[in-house]
Amino acid sequence: MRHFDDIFAIAAERQGGHAALDAKLSGPLPMEELFAIPDDRWLSTLTKCIFQAGFNWKVIEAKWDGFEMAFDQFDVGRCAFMDDEKFDALLQDTRIVRNGTKIATVRENAALLLELRQAEGVAQTLGGWPSDDYIGLLEMLKKRGSRLGGTTAQYAMRFSGRDSFILSRDVVARLIAENVIDKQPGSKKSMVQVQTAFNTWMDQSDRSLTEISRVLAMSV
Repeated sequence: MRHFDDIFAIAAERQGGHAALDAKLSGPLPMEELFAIPDDRWLSTLTKCIFQAGFNWKVIEAKWDGFEMAFDQFDVGRCAFMDDEKFDALLQDTRIVRNGTKIATVRENAALLLELRQAEGVAQTLGGWPSDDYIGLLEMLKKRGSRLGGTTAQYAMRFSGRDSFILSRDVVARLIAENVIDKQPGSKKSMVQVQTAFNTWMDQSDRSLTEISRVLAMSV
């Protein structure tokens, strides 16, 4: 595994130089801004990423105002206690994509956020989870949430502004090239290997997971 400076240099060469690459990088939101994100916005972002998975993102984006209205602006309490009458109405609601399995995730993930609210708080848990154990956050969301495996939760955390890596095709290609893993990670062992590599690069560069992930992607 190369030093992060070497990988940065590879990416910089592809992106027009160090300054050009730096200009394309942005870090996560400051912690105080993450903690100020309302619970309904976390649920909204989780839901958008679930509906975008395996679907045309532009279609979901174009209909998103309709999603917000249909799901009561993603009020966590209302969504968590959605009754069957409301659920059945959503199955007929042309403002949204009428996928019953994905609609059900709104209720299930809202229930998870209620649990987090009653514990440490939603933003405090999702935004404040240590970056050097980011895979622990992903595992929690996969186990306790609904349809939050794969890269879905990774994109949701990135779009929410928290420090994150996304195991996109290009990021995985760089991780393979650096002998961190030998294929798309999925097992606990491979995810630990990925986290260990990112932690090493964070120590070497004093950069965030978000920035490192983007550099890895642009190095391919």
